[in-house]
Amino acid sequence: MRKLLTGTFMAALMATGAWAEDVNLQLKWVTQAQFAGYYVAKDKGFYEEEGLNVTILPGGPDVAPTQVIAGGGADVVVDWMPSALAAREKGLALVNIAQPFKSSGMQLTCLKESGVATPADFKGKTLGVWFGGNEYPFLNWMGKLGLPTDGSPDGVTVLKQGFNVDPLLQKQAACISTMTYNEYWQVIDAGITPEQLVNFNYTVEGVATLEDGLYVMQDKLADPAFVETMVKFVRASMKGWKWAEENPDEAAMIVLENDETGAQTESHQKRMMGEVAKLTAGSNGALDDADYQRTVDALLSGGSDAVITKAPEGAFTHEITDKALN
Repeated sequence: MRKLLTGTFMAALMATGAWAEDVNLQLKWVTQAQFAGYYVAKDKGFYEEEGLNVTILPGGPDVAPTQVIAGGGADVVVDWMPSALAAREKGLALVNIAQPFKSSGMQLTCLKESGVATPADFKGKTLGVWFGGNEYPFLNWMGKLGLPTDGSPDGVTVLKQGFNVDPLLQKQAACISTMTYNEYWQVIDAGITPEQLVNFNYTVEGVATLEDGLYVMQDKLADPAFVETMVKFVRASMKGWKWAEENPDEAAMIVLENDETGAQTESHQKRMMGEVAKLTAGSNGALDDADYQRTVDALLSGGSDAVITKAPEGAFTHEITDKALN
């Protein structure tokens, strides 16, 4: 009887969250529909069902997920694979444990009037690029095109782009970096029509790399308890992502409810969620080996601007998703 009561008591504690395992998740950017799956999982109780107490930490222009996890400020982070692999080569042993985003949303958006119609027209132009780890896919692409990024006449001038579209609107750059789910629509909302633009999507150009994966520190994976916690976390997170795909408007509203800054709008988040759902579609959370190899090959092929200099070892594991999906 005593064992039964103890078991019942522990189950009750788990159900109320009093016995929950704490998990800190660091996002790559601010609260928005790009991360809807995690907010849905928390709001709908998917994490709680797994016995987890998940704290979602928004990012921002001064927040680098790699630095946060290196300093012990997070158990798991959302980051792009180019950034994670570059950090790994420099000594930060990050490991991809799941890949919710199947497709890339990155692109260069150019004004037609700037004279850019094909990638060959980049030569001599000023191109806006995000830094803080987001520059790696761009630098790799320029390397493949044989375009120096030093501002020389035979190359391109790189404008360190803020997280806005002002350089294009103010014609400081011929092209700027945009995401299909965010900045592109900011350009449209500013009054520029699609007909006035030319978009070079990284996927279409054959230079796409994996975005928005889940990463942990390699040494933590030696702890069976941590592994089990991540199995629960990934399982609940992917449940959140699939729910968000099927209920995009409701997912966007959940994101808005969690935006403490009040900076997001309903129309923008609903539109963003619709676009993000296209990028998570087809993923069950498991990293596809072919997608991984394509990313590695791309990052190795940028000439002097290559993101990594050698093929990484131990940069991902299927252990978490194998257990979470079975």
